[in-house]
Amino acid sequence: MSSDPNYYAALPSLKELESAAWTPLEGKIPGINGHIHSPYSFSAFHNIEQPFQMAKEEGISVLGINDFYSTDGYGEFAALAKQFRIFPLFNIEFMALQKAEQQSGIRINDPVNPGRTYMSGKGLCYPVRLSDQSLQKLEILQQESNRQTYRMVDKLNDYLASLNTGIRFDAADIQRRLARNLLRERHIAAAVRLAVSEKYKTPEEIMKGFTLIFKGKTPKSSLENVASLENEIRNNLLKSGGPAYVPEDEKAFLSLSEVTVFILDAGGIPCYPVLLDDAKGNFTEFEKEWSKMADRLTELGIYMIELIPGRNDYSILKEFVHYFDKRGFPVTFGSEHNTPQLDPLTITCRGGALPDAGLQRINYRGVSVIAAHQYLTANGETGFPAGHFPSRSEKEKLEHLGMKIISEFTQA
Repeated sequence: MSSDPNYYAALPSLKELESAAWTPLEGKIPGINGHIHSPYSFSAFHNIEQPFQMAKEEGISVLGINDFYSTDGYGEFAALAKQFRIFPLFNIEFMALQKAEQQSGIRINDPVNPGRTYMSGKGLCYPVRLSDQSLQKLEILQQESNRQTYRMVDKLNDYLASLNTGIRFDAADIQRRLARNLLRERHIAAAVRLAVSEKYKTPEEIMKGFTLIFKGKTPKSSLENVASLENEIRNNLLKSGGPAYVPEDEKAFLSLSEVTVFILDAGGIPCYPVLLDDAKGNFTEFEKEWSKMADRLTELGIYMIELIPGRNDYSILKEFVHYFDKRGFPVTFGSEHNTPQLDPLTITCRGGALPDAGLQRINYRGVSVIAAHQYLTANGETGFPAGHFPSRSEKEKLEHLGMKIISEFTQA
């Protein structure tokens, strides 16, 4: 067992929690957002304290950090969680590559790229505990990710020079000003938006500047709509077919099994982020048959799922969540906040529909499993099972324990 201090030491002992006579589901369901990104990858937040301030205003009691390839924000996140009395979930996210599915043209949870598979690790140990091998893999992923975006900046500079814009970027400077350890494509888009806005003085001139670098296409977004404008920059300059596009190297991906091993090594729970329906009601090949999807996830040793309801139709999401809940999968919801758009933290579906009480309870039970897992592993106990699908009794025990832990932690 690690000699690191127990983050949950101020909470009651496991024996005290287990013996406490309390039925959490009879009370009010707390506000929950189990998946947000921080400035350590890319997010709508200016700093890590901002989502905690918003959570307090919105009545949210559980918040989960979920950065790409990074646990660097954990320390600050943990300290603020105690300060604000908001229970923290320590998560991480990866992009894996399944080569067989890629070759077969099977999309998993990326709407465009076959084989690419987003995966989350939920409830990692805090303080972070990683083997040397896992640390090395994480460093390689970060290096490869930054290598790609640095090359994007080089190509972008060549393109801007060909247009005689007088705008030039230094990748290290963008990283220093706008990012933390990881330089993401979205950081480059933000740098372009700022540079064009600074070079041209009036709104009319700024729009002409964007039209120039968009090869004569006038931006559809207003200058005030930062998130939409930066998306246009990405689509016109940085995505496939754009003058600064750089394809990702396979070195920037782990296999799905490697990601699962990493998550388990870090003390976490492998969790599949569900894409579900798009605005036209379409599904990826992997997700369109839910029974086969559930069977395949179980075969892969993935026994938990999460959704970002803001991108889904309410009725489809409700049917899907109840199906997987009945199959025994813990289910959680989040908002990501991995664009410049600063929306509320309160979970809504596409169009603003709020999840009903039944969906909120399922989410509550899901994050309570993660909370119990974090507490148990920090105390040297076994949390969520790693080698088998959790039985109903195992799952319910974790749910009830986690609810008590969240309640104790968030008491003023």
